[in-house]
Amino acid sequence: MNYTTLPNTNLKVSKICLGTMTFGEQNTQSDAHAQLDLATDQGINFIDTAEMYPIAAREATYGSTEQFIGNWLKKSGKRNDLVLATKIAGPNRGMAYIREDLSYSKENIVLSVERSLQRLQTDYIDLYQFHWPERKVNFFGQRGYKAQEDAWEDNFAAILQTLQSLISQGKIRHIGVSNETPWGLMRFLEESKKHDLPRLVTIQNAYSLVNRSFEINLSEVCHYENVGLLAYSPLAFGFLTGKYLNGQADEKSRLNQFRQFTRYNSASTTMATRKYLEIANDFGLTLAQMALAFVQQQSFVTSTIIGATSTEQLQQDIESHRISLSPEILTEIENVHHQIPDPAP
Repeated sequence: MNYTTLPNTNLKVSKICLGTMTFGEQNTQSDAHAQLDLATDQGINFIDTAEMYPIAAREATYGSTEQFIGNWLKKSGKRNDLVLATKIAGPNRGMAYIREDLSYSKENIVLSVERSLQRLQTDYIDLYQFHWPERKVNFFGQRGYKAQEDAWEDNFAAILQTLQSLISQGKIRHIGVSNETPWGLMRFLEESKKHDLPRLVTIQNAYSLVNRSFEINLSEVCHYENVGLLAYSPLAFGFLTGKYLNGQADEKSRLNQFRQFTRYNSASTTMATRKYLEIANDFGLTLAQMALAFVQQQSFVTSTIIGATSTEQLQQDIESHRISLSPEILTEIENVHHQIPDPAP
């Protein structure tokens, strides 16, 4: 396994991070523990979860992902060997069963941290993240920003002050954001510098062969401000395995089971995926191997978050860290990207 450090920290993390949003919906607790055993045996020491997981989110399974992980941590005794990341759910998602008020108020942040600590059966969270902006912005597949009437008021400094208190108490160690925009990321960094408050070390956004929008603005911010990308959906919900092109995806696959997720169901995504599959075949790789290796080779990517519904899939995905794409393959990939840029933003 390859390792790096979270920017501006001394935390050593594997370049592959185990994503867990299937735990509790597509995976039983036994399945989840088998994946955690396999991942850690293969050298993965970075685990990412969220209070709202599993996906698709619903009241009946709310919190079960963190509970599964917590039970495994207690059983395995490996807590201090791992870097554990989780996230607070924000507003605009209709999940009153988590909290009636899903704003990022001091009370809600503290409550969310306490509940995650309890479910995870740990005293501290290594990386605490905000799952999406509190503002009304374009995220989760929305292309362009459109100004809307918004009750949100600037609270970047207040959020960081709350996090500073939690860090001083030892309940969290470092902080990050997810599904954030360049403006939001810079505002957090600005308030951190201005008031000597905790500094963001990571941003967790979607990034894959069919969604490279991160490169447009955020990659420059991350380069100059030393913020690391935790790339999620590197296989585009499994689309970049090629299984949805040839009818090999069964009804239990993610996009067939949760048809409300339409981010990758476009003709342009299908066309681009076919072209990427041809490149992978020409160079003797599987599409999944090529897609994961591409993400892992980007200089702004700190760790690539992979999720699977079986240990067999997980093993294949982990093995991608051994692959280095040649300049010839990268040139072919760029040719397709120029023809069909970011079909699944």
